[in-house]
Amino acid sequence: MDRGSARDTPPSRGAGTGAVETAAAGRIPLAVVVVDRGGLVSHWSRGARRLFGAAKEEALGRPAVDLLPVSGALPDEEDTVPYGAYTDHDGLGPDLESSLDGRLFYPAAGRARLTVAEQGRADVLWWAYPLIGPGDERLLVLAADADALKSDDPDDLVAVERIAPAFALHTDFPGAEELARRLPEILPSMSVEEGARIVAQILELGYPVLEFSQNDRVPVTPDWGVPRRAERKARRERAACAAADGLPLPRDIAADDGEDLEYAAVRERLEFLNEVSGRIGTSLDLSRTIVEVSRAVVPRFTDVAGTYLREQVVAGEGFPEGVPDTTTMWHRVALEHTDEPGRWDDVVPVGEAMPFPAHTPFFQCMTSGQPVLVPRISEQMGHMIASQFEKRDIRPLITGRSMLVVPLKARNVVLGFMILLRHPERVEFNDMDRVTGAELAARAGLVLDNARMYTYQESVAETLQDSMLPHIPPRMAGCDIATRYLPGTLLGRVGGDWFDSVKLPGARTALVVGDVMGHGLNSAAMMGQLRTAVQTMAAMDLPPAQLLRNLDDLAQRLGDTYLATCLYAVYDPIAGEVQIANAGHIPPVIVHAEDGRSELLDLPTGAPIGVGGVPFEAVRVPVRPGDRLVMCTDGLVEVRGEDIGVGLATLCESAAHPAASMDDACDTIIRALNTRGGRKDDVALLMARLNGIEPEDVAEWRLALDPIEVGRARATVREQLHEWGLGRLADTTALMVSELVTNAVRHSHSRPLLLRLVRGETLLCEVEDDDHELPTLLNAGPGDEFGRGLRIVSTLAREWGTSRTNAGKTVWFELTLPRR
Repeated sequence: MDRGSARDTPPSRGAGTGAVETAAAGRIPLAVVVVDRGGLVSHWSRGARRLFGAAKEEALGRPAVDLLPVSGALPDEEDTVPYGAYTDHDGLGPDLESSLDGRLFYPAAGRARLTVAEQGRADVLWWAYPLIGPGDERLLVLAADADALKSDDPDDLVAVERIAPAFALHTDFPGAEELARRLPEILPSMSVEEGARIVAQILELGYPVLEFSQNDRVPVTPDWGVPRRAERKARRERAACAAADGLPLPRDIAADDGEDLEYAAVRERLEFLNEVSGRIGTSLDLSRTIVEVSRAVVPRFTDVAGTYLREQVVAGEGFPEGVPDTTTMWHRVALEHTDEPGRWDDVVPVGEAMPFPAHTPFFQCMTSGQPVLVPRISEQMGHMIASQFEKRDIRPLITGRSMLVVPLKARNVVLGFMILLRHPERVEFNDMDRVTGAELAARAGLVLDNARMYTYQESVAETLQDSMLPHIPPRMAGCDIATRYLPGTLLGRVGGDWFDSVKLPGARTALVVGDVMGHGLNSAAMMGQLRTAVQTMAAMDLPPAQLLRNLDDLAQRLGDTYLATCLYAVYDPIAGEVQIANAGHIPPVIVHAEDGRSELLDLPTGAPIGVGGVPFEAVRVPVRPGDRLVMCTDGLVEVRGEDIGVGLATLCESAAHPAASMDDACDTIIRALNTRGGRKDDVALLMARLNGIEPEDVAEWRLALDPIEVGRARATVREQLHEWGLGRLADTTALMVSELVTNAVRHSHSRPLLLRLVRGETLLCEVEDDDHELPTLLNAGPGDEFGRGLRIVSTLAREWGTSRTNAGKTVWFELTLPRR
């Protein structure tokens, strides 16, 4: 930890020189403690841990008076150390308690004896500096172990008249510059301005010294250094002699638990790296990981940290193998600093992308994959770097600073790099910092790569799922539809929930909600297969129970790995009913327009798709215009640790809440159920307002299998359209009806034809016959007699199609209604 050294101080002039030389040649562990304005410890160095016996975790936030020696004391009677009396009346002024409670506004020093657990009695020297300024720091306490000053020669100790801590003007000693340069490094992690302010106050109040007599003083200088080789050798020899004599180790050796101070700096950096490793990678979110990496090094290791990533990494895309070149674009994704707010933001804003020329340290780092150290950025280098920034002069921000550029790489691929800068007042980056930075960057690179790969995989999965989820039109014949999909909150949040709607003959609409059990790409792929199968079978106009039966058979053929639940409903707006079949799904909610009442529909539950061999049953539910049908997956109503009945009750209540639109109604349900917490599964929600179709908007005719019926069909259609006020569509509609009826008469077998017109959002025309073979669009040549009918329909219709029915097939087309 922090060390006091006076090796450059000349020998004492008037006292026994032994003690002075011992102090000058050795190093005293220096404890550094900062007390905030509430009297609580806000900084506790490792030297304080050794001296006072309390770990940092135990000390931070505790009252300082409970941890520090608050008053002086006489030595024990059996204590023969000739230090003399050092009570509060020994010329040292008030005790430490007076400084701790804020009664003193000037520096104080003293000695005290306290009992330290597992160490016995400790003779403590202390200095207290009141701090002023805008920060929370109120008092800086430096303390040392007086026993470290003992000499092995008792004759030297007898010659010492007095040993006590004191103050002197910093100009009296050559160590002032050393103090000003080293003290910021042992202060708490704070900005350079705050550290400089505290150092300036200490130098103004008085330099900490040790008095070995009334006339001789030794400065106490904080130092990160390690003992010289000769000192280490002397300490090893002292330890060997003590062991040979069966004596305990001297205190200055035992205080370090037998560890050589040579490894203190290494140990410090290992602790820093372990701390950083614990602070980064708390999630697999790429943007959050970037911020964690940047904030982990500021201000403890550096004062400015700029993080750059490849353009493809930010976009979640792959990038070509090989070394980056001068065309590679790098995005500035984070910038942390201890300067005043806004100083960097306008000059080097986050989000900017730029390449780096080959002659820069950044290009050298990204191409070699090794850290690049620049002890001080010269004006020439500052000008070279600044030339990359158009219309912005960054030279004042970087010139004179120490710079370390470290690569962020994983699996030997450079994903980005970090530019670390230290203020000119701070010690330069050195070779040990280069090693530390490289290790830091290696750990950060792995974390970023994990986040990148996870983000990439999630993007692929979400793209796959989005491509499988349908884009449902907001309006179908006789109903309005609104949907919502929410991904799960689990790491593998992509799941197998889906919804769908399919246009059916007779102005009917199939409404589907399903849920493949499980998460991940496999579930999403299974969902896509089942959804495609449902659409195909729905287009065949299979009854709901039969459709689920066929879907279950298909799932059995696909494999028994996955199960799925499904709710399939067919809404007939003309008949005013919904036919529903359930395969292990939660029941839907019907909201009655007449009184606003909502209820869960009582349906036969059925077994999930994939179980096999289980029958399904359909139920017909009468509905009125304006009623709403709400179908969702269990991820919306089910929360771990809570009965699903609570979620279903909340669903009913929120579905009945009045809303201005269908989208607002969906949002109300999502807010009511998604804010309960604990949801991990994905959610699919489909809401349909069943508007119905009035009888006067539907016209039907039965046509015999006779070519003469073609002319009758044209006439009746024209007449009906004029009656509806749609005379502008009469000619076009009559032409297309003529073609469809002609084909139906030609291919039907025995049953009469059915011609239907439905006026809704569009004009729907359907022709139904008993032939099961679907017509196809042909390319008719100049001499061909047939093949032009569907070509005419395809050209003139807004939309057209064919579908099989139980009795045969239906061919239909739609026309856009003219504006009134």
